[in-house]
Amino acid sequence: MVEEEIREVFARAGAEGLLHAAPVDAEPGAEEVAVGADEPVVIASVFKVLLVLEFARQVAAGQLDPRERVRVTTADRLGGWGTAGCADDVELSLRDLAFFAISVSDNSAADLLLARVGLDTVRLLAGELGLARIRIVGGPRDVLESMLAEVGARDEAEFARRYPALPDDRKRLLSVMDPQRTNSATPREITRLLGLIWRDEAGPPDACAQVRELMARQVFRHRLVSGFPDGATVAAKTGTLPGLHMEAGVVRYPDGGRYAVSVFARTRELAASRAAVDSAIGTTARIAIEFLRDKGF
Repeated sequence: MVEEEIREVFARAGAEGLLHAAPVDAEPGAEEVAVGADEPVVIASVFKVLLVLEFARQVAAGQLDPRERVRVTTADRLGGWGTAGCADDVELSLRDLAFFAISVSDNSAADLLLARVGLDTVRLLAGELGLARIRIVGGPRDVLESMLAEVGARDEAEFARRYPALPDDRKRLLSVMDPQRTNSATPREITRLLGLIWRDEAGPPDACAQVRELMARQVFRHRLVSGFPDGATVAAKTGTLPGLHMEAGVVRYPDGGRYAVSVFARTRELAASRAAVDSAIGTTARIAIEFLRDKGF
């Protein structure tokens, strides 16, 4: 069975994996590959897809000017990619915040964009789209502040000193690792969200097109992309936390076939980088989608 093959790939990589894949253009429920697809999972930066979708909808409705200027200051920086790791203040537009939030998973950009569009509206959007199992509790800064508080660190520097010394069982108790206490969903809900975006059913066509275009510009190519031949195109969003590795996206084949897939892997070791697991994410996604294609979808 394809599900067992997928589990074996993850096991060889030293991980447990959950996956859902479905054709974008088939009738809902017509065919799918599901491995723990209804189990709650931490979504980490995958939540930025919903955030940027709400931004794009507000732009399309005339509620926001995408050219509005925003200054990213020292107080806004969280470390990491994009403006989050800059040494000096940066000024850019709201639409460039959206670009950095998706393309390089810029946490500072996501926080500032979330402050502008509103946390409550992002939550309401999930409900409006019928995605009842998507849970949004806050942005990257909220996640960071919860981690600092739970570790007893006053700032990021103190956290960086304390966190490595914690035993793994203590690290696993942090709220950021618990789907009931942080941003979460199920693999099936994430592919449903992607299907709505790719079919222009998640908002005005211009808004959906903007999200698709930004996801196609994601720079990280080590997970889903690694599993597919050169002729296939992948538009996706990664998410990463120690011991949690994930990516969700849509794969388009040269014949026009489009497939939404979300993959969530959990490792025994709480490392943020695991090449074997990244490769397994791409491999299992390909196995699932090739199964669907062999079935004529």
